[in-house]
Amino acid sequence: MRWIITLLFLAVFQWYSYQAVKTIVSNRWILFVYFLLVVLIIGNLLFHTLVLERTTATEPRLMYAIGFFITLFAFQAVVTLVLLGEDILRLPQGAYAYFTKMPGQTQFLPERRKLISQLAVGLAAIPFASLLYGMYRGKYNYKVLSYTLEYDDLPEAFEGFKIAQISDIHSGSFDNAEKVQHGVDLVNAQQADVVLFTGDLVNNRADEIHPWIKTFQQIKAKQGVFSVLGNHDYGDYMRWETAEAKKENLQSLFKAQKEMGWDLLLNESRFIEKEGQRLALVGVENWGSGFKQEGDLGKALEQVNADDFKILLSHDPSHWEAQVLPHPFKIHLTLSGHTHGMQFGIEIPGWIKWSPVKWRYKQWAGIYESASQRLNVNRGFGYLAYPGRVGMWPEISVITLKKTKRNV
Repeated sequence: MRWIITLLFLAVFQWYSYQAVKTIVSNRWILFVYFLLVVLIIGNLLFHTLVLERTTATEPRLMYAIGFFITLFAFQAVVTLVLLGEDILRLPQGAYAYFTKMPGQTQFLPERRKLISQLAVGLAAIPFASLLYGMYRGKYNYKVLSYTLEYDDLPEAFEGFKIAQISDIHSGSFDNAEKVQHGVDLVNAQQADVVLFTGDLVNNRADEIHPWIKTFQQIKAKQGVFSVLGNHDYGDYMRWETAEAKKENLQSLFKAQKEMGWDLLLNESRFIEKEGQRLALVGVENWGSGFKQEGDLGKALEQVNADDFKILLSHDPSHWEAQVLPHPFKIHLTLSGHTHGMQFGIEIPGWIKWSPVKWRYKQWAGIYESASQRLNVNRGFGYLAYPGRVGMWPEISVITLKKTKRNV
């Protein structure tokens, strides 16, 4: 039934879009080129999803097949909505003209249809061009977003302590080593005291990171690089020949992170010490509402004291309200990722921050606060499915900790 509904929607989109193009242009060759592009884009997607096996080698090509289909779909959806809306409005007008026998009621309709078609195509060109740009430039348009967070109980030795956070690398998606290197260089340019990675190193398989180990091995910080797992790191979204093969894949991912010099936290903690004071880094496995829930916050905090200053790495931001805020220990700062900002949205600092992902996640990008506990949701370093970004650019979060100044 779902396939039938999907095919019906696609058929309606194709018909309205073709009619719009046909109304605007009369050149048969242009119509043929449009028809050919539609066939190639839909055919390419079907070929990659139904014929080719989804392996690491074919994954970037599959993403481009998805990306071009999404771009075409967005164009056709806007055209269809405009023309369908016009048809709905025109229906009672036509019925009224028919029953009242008023002369000349339909003479202007062809010109009106052409005008509406031109409007529809013009509006549809906006998401069409944006999505193409997102694939061409947006996916590697790295941005450094800086925040300063103040705490009353920050140990004095950690005044000005700088954290660089990256998340959702999805290394199996990358197709440009030079651009990825630029992103890594940007991370190092922040000269952070510590670099924290909040999960999804790969899309499915550990071997996706192998070509990139030397690249991410370059990330350095004074106090080290620490990481946790995301939902994609477990290999749950593909079929494995045996359960043992899946376990070996996870062990291979652990080994890759060790080769990169990253300290992977699996429901455990580490301490950074300065001048006799300490800061606790706490890392949980993935815990998400509607996703894998391997995270054990209680276990991760076993070696941590209630009065320690705590930074938690937890991939999915839904964990924050579900378990972190209700916990008797105060978790000063939680770092998450997962949402990617849906890789699509509109963001003008101080004016607007919007993405469709807000309908799924209450906390989906940037800093959130509740009872002096903060959460930062990183928009992600890489990309998944749609091989691009529009408005929600790949992000390196830089957080500087400050001790609240007291007025004397």
